[in-house]
Amino acid sequence: MKVRLFLLIFAVFFITQKAEAGWKPPYHFVKAKVVRVVDGDTIVVSVPKTTFNNRKTLKNLKFTVRLIGIDTPESKPNRRAQLQSRESHRDIQTIIQLGKEAKRFTESLLITGKKGRKKYYTYVFLEFDVQPQDRYGRLLAYVWLPDSRMLNREIICGGYAYPLTIPPNVKYEKDFRDCFRKAREKGLGLWR
Repeated sequence: MKVRLFLLIFAVFFITQKAEAGWKPPYHFVKAKVVRVVDGDTIVVSVPKTTFNNRKTLKNLKFTVRLIGIDTPESKPNRRAQLQSRESHRDIQTIIQLGKEAKRFTESLLITGKKGRKKYYTYVFLEFDVQPQDRYGRLLAYVWLPDSRMLNREIICGGYAYPLTIPPNVKYEKDFRDCFRKAREKGLGLWR
């Protein structure tokens, strides 16, 4: 009887501790605060503190982050929106409307609250692949939410993005392609 009670107490303690501890990202992930959502596959983050060469500490560096492996429709008229329009045989206004929908979905995963027009966003964790930056100076990353879900995966599995594989950043390519196929088959997100 005492052994069972001890095991029960131990189990409750262990489960409580694990729930309180939450998900711990791997040490090589970079913690960042989301500043704003540019569109469905691009965000701006602020890295709270970075130390270089164990000497110089920089604070609140802002970076544009392009989510690796996914491509959402453009949310503003530009050359890329025109290209997406030609490729999909849809008018540019439809592309932009779908892009705005994808942006709202991405924002819904990152926003923690609003006060008037001010939006408050969550912290995220950036995981880099082989190539950490593109030719435009944007960081290329897999973005992990505090609850251990990957933002890139949530967007494509939710039906708001196409897979976009640009070697050498191919770590989750198969997973993204599978998610894309399932989202289209189920008519999720933009595929309604």
